[in-house]
Amino acid sequence: MGFTEVFVSTHDEALKRAAALDGGAPAAPAAVRIADITDFEIERLGDLAGTAVHAAGADYELAMVDVASDSLLGVPPAMVRALAELLSYETEGEGDVLEDVAEGWAAEEDMPFGAEQAVRYVRRLAELAAAVDPASKSGLYVWTA
Repeated sequence: MGFTEVFVSTHDEALKRAAALDGGAPAAPAAVRIADITDFEIERLGDLAGTAVHAAGADYELAMVDVASDSLLGVPPAMVRALAELLSYETEGEGDVLEDVAEGWAAEEDMPFGAEQAVRYVRRLAELAAAVDPASKSGLYVWTA
């Protein structure tokens, strides 16, 4: 199995990055690269994050962004918001929501990492989501091998 890379970019730069990844490019410094998962696991994370921030039922399905690349998917705005909210979402006495989401994600069937690693991944993905700036026309993208 390959890997999945998640990154913030404009549409045009995302297509260039996808072409580079298709050609075997190394991980980008600001990207999150996770081995042995697919876009499905990223969608599951979106569902878990949405439920945690009380936004269940929104559209958390990744979508193809351009016919030029079938390995590049866009993260819908609802998932970007839910992930970003994990960094600051407050609950009354329920503990750290981000850690709870990460633990739930790690417990999903066939996940190649445990809860401790999942917390690091989810925190980095939430930070990427928080960095998305609609004013600069950036978005969150997922490339999967």
